[in-house]
Amino acid sequence: MTSAPAVRFLDRNTPPHVSTLMLIAGISALNMSIFLPSLAAMAVWFDTDYALMQLSVSAYLAVTALLQVVIGPISDRFGRRPVILWSMAIFVVATIGAVYAPSVEVFLAFRMMQGAVASAMVLSRAIVRDMFPQEQAASVIGYVTMGMALVPMVGPVVGGVLDEAFGWQATFWFLAACGIGVGLLCYFDQGETVAGRGISFADQFRSYPELLRSQRFWGYVLCAAFASGAFFAFLGGASFVAGDVYGLSAVWTGAALGAPAIGYAVGNFVSGRYSVRFGINRMILAGTLITAAGMGLSLLLSLAGVHSALIFFSFCTTVGLGNGLVMPNATAGMLSVRPHLAGTASGLGGAILIGGGAALSAVAGALLVPGSGALPLQVIMFLTALCAGASILWVIRRERFLNG
Repeated sequence: MTSAPAVRFLDRNTPPHVSTLMLIAGISALNMSIFLPSLAAMAVWFDTDYALMQLSVSAYLAVTALLQVVIGPISDRFGRRPVILWSMAIFVVATIGAVYAPSVEVFLAFRMMQGAVASAMVLSRAIVRDMFPQEQAASVIGYVTMGMALVPMVGPVVGGVLDEAFGWQATFWFLAACGIGVGLLCYFDQGETVAGRGISFADQFRSYPELLRSQRFWGYVLCAAFASGAFFAFLGGASFVAGDVYGLSAVWTGAALGAPAIGYAVGNFVSGRYSVRFGINRMILAGTLITAAGMGLSLLLSLAGVHSALIFFSFCTTVGLGNGLVMPNATAGMLSVRPHLAGTASGLGGAILIGGGAALSAVAGALLVPGSGALPLQVIMFLTALCAGASILWVIRRERFLNG
């Protein structure tokens, strides 16, 4: 298929509109970032320390990683539409439960339940791959995630404003309202894109070795995991850096946390515009080089004694820019290795990606202690960018010399 399938907005008999896919992916990103400026206030509210409260980031990422392993295969079997609708319903219930949580343990339990919304991010990519071939899929995913990039750009700012005006609970009421709105939009607009009755679990199981033996699949997955690892490390540590190292308020912390999203939006626009022309591997390599160069320079300045919030968070935009080039193209690559297992590949790849992100987020939170400054976070982001570059170079080598 080389042309776009027929799409009619708010028609359940056709595939979802691209704007619907943007919002489906966006609500998952919103849930991940909007409450970050409130972490310190929430720790005080629940009378606990910041390290335990930070589990709402790292443990949440771990849960979503596990969920993604099963979401993909289930959607390959039963379809994308019912999985997303049920996930949205669970997300709304869990979000309201978090507001009324009487203790930090109960809050964290509901926070883990919110991970159901991870299906939105996984399946928005699989839906695109259902509709388009590889290079065109990379372009469309770029546009979808470009819209999604606006969410982490404004989400922490909105969260910071809501926290200062009404308290941290207002942020979760806002999330619940967004979940209801997106769920209704999916109900009325999202037609099924899995042909027939889907792929049975037995057939999927028999096909797993075919997917897992592909070195190109693992190359794309590891590249995406390392590239996004820099961003997840940022999520785990930037709130501490903004507040404890640079003394920023909740509102300015929210603005600083949106820094990578500026670059991410630009990178996704470039991917949407040029992936078909230049190919996914070149776009991915360019993204890893941009991130490594930006964070390498940030690290050198820090070692030279040049410190400021403006410098640190400005260089973090290169993480977003690099990811904007890497993620749509690496995702299209991993889904195109075995197109008939797009949902499974998206879920497995997403699980590895998010699982690695959870680990790096936790590591960043553990290494950032009073007196450490921003240096541990800069080192983590620089090293993961180098690893992402090595992964895509391996894919390029496989395709050039070994025919993948």
